[in-house]
Amino acid sequence: MLLACASTLCLAQVATNGAAKAYGPPGRFEKEIQAFEAADRTAFPPAGAIVCIGSSSMRMWRPTIQEDLAPLAVIPRGFGGSTMDEALHAADRIVLPYKPRAVVVYEGDNDIAAGIAPETVRDTFLAFARKVRGALPDVRIYVLSGKPSISRWKLWPKTQVMNRLLAEACAQDARSTFIDVGASMLDAQGQPRKELFKADNLHMTRAGYELWRDAVKPVLLKGELAFEARK
Repeated sequence: MLLACASTLCLAQVATNGAAKAYGPPGRFEKEIQAFEAADRTAFPPAGAIVCIGSSSMRMWRPTIQEDLAPLAVIPRGFGGSTMDEALHAADRIVLPYKPRAVVVYEGDNDIAAGIAPETVRDTFLAFARKVRGALPDVRIYVLSGKPSISRWKLWPKTQVMNRLLAEACAQDARSTFIDVGASMLDAQGQPRKELFKADNLHMTRAGYELWRDAVKPVLLKGELAFEARK
């Protein structure tokens, strides 16, 4: 059984290419979390929907994610350039209050870029899952793989290790599903497709999000549409 550890217990680990770093304080994006809470006080999202939490790639999907994943009801909660650890700490405020039936998570991209070991990302995801299921035992969690971006291409081998560990963790729990969003982002030579990225070579164009939609939506429809119909 894989052991989960919260950020306060996750000390720096030794990675394949040297000493890995530990997570920093989780409050960098407090203003964004407070903005979500303020919006909730005005119009609270419906219970039993699907919360989509994650870093900037999830945050920048916000304008179209509800349309892209329709008819499923989703609550977009991507924030900042967050890490898995920051998602763990934010769960009490922007996941659990909505009583979702499912959660979609995209984290790990920034973790690897910050020097966090893939094993630590995996362990922190497990801590996230334990926290969410401590309040909502039956919630289903869908984990999106880290993406192969041009600006972080040198980190792709380590990201692949993280993806493998996350996939293995999901395979051990029937309530968790790993979704590979990265394979279709590579060309025939195994390189990131330039048309999928904005000028910063990190964040995605609409074409990139269309690939994500095509990878994520069928899996969510298979797992969640029947529950949508019961609402």
